[in-house]
Amino acid sequence: MLNTILLVIVIMGIAAFVITVLFRSKKPGGQMNTDTRYDLAGIQQFLRSALQEMTSSSVHDSSLNEEEYARRKARRNELRKALRNCMHGDTSAKKYVKAFMKDMLVKVYGFQESTLNLVLPFDKPDKLTDQDLFDILLHQYQKEHRYNALSALITKYGLDELRSTPEGSRGYRIDGDQIRHIYSLENPVLNVSDKLDIIVQRVYQSYKGLGVIDELRDQNIDGVNGGTSGLPPDVAQSLDLEFRNSQVRSIPRAHDSVWIFYRGKSVHLSFLSFGSELELKRVCQNIYTFGSPGQLNEANGYMVNDMADGSRVVVVRPKMSESWAFFVRKFDVHKAELEELLRDENAELAIQMLKYLVKGARVTGVTGQQGTGKTTLLMAMVRHIDATLNLRIQEMAFELRLRKIYPERNILSFRETVTVSGQEGLDIQKKTDGAVNILGEVASHPIASWMIQMAQVASLFTLFTHHAKTFPNLIYALRNSLLATGVFSNEKIAEKQVVDVITFNVHLVKDETGRRYIERITECVPVNDTQAYPASYRQAGDIHSKLDAFMDTMTEYFERSTDRKTFEYHNVIEWREGRYVAVARPEERNVREMIRHMSEEDAAGFRQFLQKNWGNAS
Repeated sequence: MLNTILLVIVIMGIAAFVITVLFRSKKPGGQMNTDTRYDLAGIQQFLRSALQEMTSSSVHDSSLNEEEYARRKARRNELRKALRNCMHGDTSAKKYVKAFMKDMLVKVYGFQESTLNLVLPFDKPDKLTDQDLFDILLHQYQKEHRYNALSALITKYGLDELRSTPEGSRGYRIDGDQIRHIYSLENPVLNVSDKLDIIVQRVYQSYKGLGVIDELRDQNIDGVNGGTSGLPPDVAQSLDLEFRNSQVRSIPRAHDSVWIFYRGKSVHLSFLSFGSELELKRVCQNIYTFGSPGQLNEANGYMVNDMADGSRVVVVRPKMSESWAFFVRKFDVHKAELEELLRDENAELAIQMLKYLVKGARVTGVTGQQGTGKTTLLMAMVRHIDATLNLRIQEMAFELRLRKIYPERNILSFRETVTVSGQEGLDIQKKTDGAVNILGEVASHPIASWMIQMAQVASLFTLFTHHAKTFPNLIYALRNSLLATGVFSNEKIAEKQVVDVITFNVHLVKDETGRRYIERITECVPVNDTQAYPASYRQAGDIHSKLDAFMDTMTEYFERSTDRKTFEYHNVIEWREGRYVAVARPEERNVREMIRHMSEEDAAGFRQFLQKNWGNAS
């Protein structure tokens, strides 16, 4: 009898809570405010209150048996965990939260087929916004293509082709007119579940998600960023105060900025907007917080972190930048194969050369501008390092994720933190029995300086990425880092140290169509300056002859100290007219060193490769 009474009390309590939430938006006359009830903001407020009640209420409020108590406690903890992780790139947590929201809207909120069109006019496409139409198209494509939905949509309709921009130039841009045209061609038919899913996603992304980029971030694209175009808030405010007309208000603001990085192209999604500066700020403040990396404030101005799926995220804020902005960069580990990355004519030449560079333990720098695929190429090159060698990686943020690709290899990655610098991380690596050191990005003087020292004494060989444009630029940048950190004070000695370490440079390029390719593979050839200075003045018979001979010696000294070259370089492979061609044969000194580090089978294959493409050594 007592259990029955307690059960009735619990049911009445739940019913009272639901009724309170449902009728919280009643008008003074006691009639339901249907405008609020079927408005996205009203639905969001209901779900917010329901979730807060579910996660904050105590399971001790009612007398439950042990089994039911454990079940409710586990359910509440699971919901709390999902709500914490769903905005950090954890797709499983996101699905759990959305499923919970959908269940609440059906069972508690009372949505029916007849009321769904009151939230979004699915039955009247002409009244749907550009964002509504895009959400419907993306949802329909996701049912077949899942995380490749956006790529399938772009490919089918050529949305990544160069178009004229409002400024009169050419760029990659997808606007609302294109979305409406595609919608009219697709004419998607939605069932009740589809409509409810779209409504749940819209509510979720503005409450717990990442705004309008929430679904875009999960797609298999190269990246997404926001806040990088349009008028910054201070400029927009000054123009509004000065002109106060509709023409000025129609100019895009920073919060109207959504860009995706797709196959090497920056594509502006001009039909999407965060809606307000506050929403852009909310997304920026949430997107970087996976793993609690610290607080983003005016003092530091930026944060670099990774997300739950391994994506790299960079967030900047005023006063360091002119507006709030974020940059999410994704790395497709499934494409980490040289054969997948290099597909142009005679690509086998470049592929084989890259394989033999790592098999031959050559210190190699991968260079190129941002977005050319340096990190992805480095992932692919690692596959061909001998499996007996232990790998140690130093990065600013975890990007390579090599243990995800090669779980059976001995690999450990380090990164900089607020309290541990990159140089300290590299110092620790010397004590971790690593044979190959990989630096995700040589982006600072200390890292560059330590990389040179480490490549000389602390590892078998080193792979790294850098943003140098030419091979001399790479040498000079690393030399300047040695000077800036005080490791060397003499410019020529520092340059000589760099030249003795760097053996090959792979330079990547991205053209205006987004195609990525290796522009050149360059070999560094140190200039031998060990020849003794002229000493003929010692044999001169008179003072005038001695002075002339001594001046020759001094001239040679000053030439070597000033403009004497410490290195030469030549391209062993180049990209010419759409294909890879063999140019200069690798130096015999390098060939011998590479063969010394290879197995007999690889050495024989390397000799055959050289013979086929360059002929016999002269």
